[in-house]
Formats: sequence, C-alpha cells, structure tokens
Amino acid sequence: MSDHRPVSAEDMIRAAGARVTQPRVSVLATLLEASRALTHHEVERRVQRSLSIDRVTVYRVLEWLVASRLAHRIAGDDRIWRFNAMADEHADEHAHFKCNRCGTVTCLDELAAKPVVKLPAGFRTQRVELTVNGFCADCGPESRRKPRPRAQHRP
Repeated sequence: MSDHRPVSAEDMIRAAGARVTQPRVSVLATLLEASRALTHHEVERRVQRSLSIDRVTVYRVLEWLVASRLAHRIAGDDRIWRFNAMADEHADEHAHFKCNRCGTVTCLDELAAKPVVKLPAGFRTQRVELTVNGFCADCGPESRRKPRPRAQHRP
C-alpha cells in the first residue's frame, strides 16, 4: 500500500536539495493551494495574510521556484506572468486555458502541449506553449452569475 498524502511545499523544496526558508515554503504552499495560476500580486496578497514579506522577496522566490522547476510561469496576453506550482501533474509541458473576460488561467492537465510541428531546416524547438482562449464557467454565456471584474494589476 503506497502513501498518497499530498506533498507539502516543504517536502518539495527539500526534495529539490534546496534550503528550506519560510518565504519559499509560504509562496510554494500558496501556489499548491490555488485552483488556478496566480499573478505575482495575488501571491503577494495571499502570502501577506500569514507572513510579513515584501514584494521583491515574493518575486525572487517565484523566480527561484521557476528556475528550480517547482513552479512554472505562464505568459498572459495582458503582459502579466501567472505562476502555478509544478506538482507531479504539471511535470510535463501541458496546455492552459485563459478566460478572455476575467483573465483566469487554468492548467489543462489532460491536454499535452506537444504538437508535432515541422520546422524549417536548421530550426530547433526548445519549448511549446499552448493556450486555449475562451470564457470560463463563471464568465461564459451559460453562466447566470455576473461576470467577475477584471483584476487591476499595477506594475
């Protein structure tokens, strides 16, 4: 019988062979708990509920998590990066869904982002990103709820 308990942020950082710090644990735990990819500002607000941490530290931790392959960064049409924990289901390249109304970005774990692309001679693929655009369940025409207002992000 195998142990199927969810992996903790602290366990993931230790498994990466890195030093466990409170900012790293808090930021990664925030990403693991999120049901969608979060912007830097969303991470900062959520982390600040339990830990006094400045914006620059949150940004550095997010960059470290991406470099350590514990999180991935998703580019938005709005020029805002969104971050998601790279737990087991996110280990391979995968597609994302972006809501055109509220900006929510969600991982599509069942849809691999590895299409076969024939490149010209001498070209080489490094990474493929696939983003499906549309309306989420909260914003779609079938939704009876009012659309969520777009998040305001300041540089």
